[in-house]
Amino acid sequence: MSVDWHHLLLVFTVYIVGAASPGPSNMRIMGVAMHQGRQPALMLAAGVISGSFFWGSMAATGVSAILAQYAQALFALKIAGGLYLLFLAFKAGRSALTPDERLKKELAAAPTVSGLGLYRRGLLMHLTNPKALLGWMATMTLGLGPQATPATVAIILAGCGVLSITIFCGYAIVFSTAAMTQGYRKARRWIEGTLAWVFGSAGLKLLFSRP
Repeated sequence: MSVDWHHLLLVFTVYIVGAASPGPSNMRIMGVAMHQGRQPALMLAAGVISGSFFWGSMAATGVSAILAQYAQALFALKIAGGLYLLFLAFKAGRSALTPDERLKKELAAAPTVSGLGLYRRGLLMHLTNPKALLGWMATMTLGLGPQATPATVAIILAGCGVLSITIFCGYAIVFSTAAMTQGYRKARRWIEGTLAWVFGSAGLKLLFSRP
């Protein structure tokens, strides 16, 4: 069995750039880590990672390529993802406009979201993100040629899986440190405003982009 490790390095580099670049999932993990702490952020990250594994498996088996050929299925996915991102944008924007004292009272009165609830949110956010699907398709298209073997597929999936865990959990851990938490408290409204802008821009782009 011959494995082109130089080519796989290129594939993994492309995946890292796509997965680690600022986007709705990463920004949401960062916000939860700074606002709620490490454990909740890791639960949210676990949901995102599960969604990433799902799309990776779909891409590896060719199912995602079939899905992409049906405009109605991809259109429905884009609408669902766009609306969900706009919902997140509304929540972040509302938080950015809320004074600190009022926010403390609202958080104290708000029901606590369980770990499973945060996991579901992360999973839903990634499953309704067509960029995750298309990103995996691009990664697999780049990594799998006519001579690709099942071993190559397994190596790409395993490598990207490890990278996914490292990236998303890394965001949860780094942005839940004391220094980041203190920084968040000082710049909360700016951070939430940035989140609202990122979520809103991504949501509108999904809703109004061409099929």
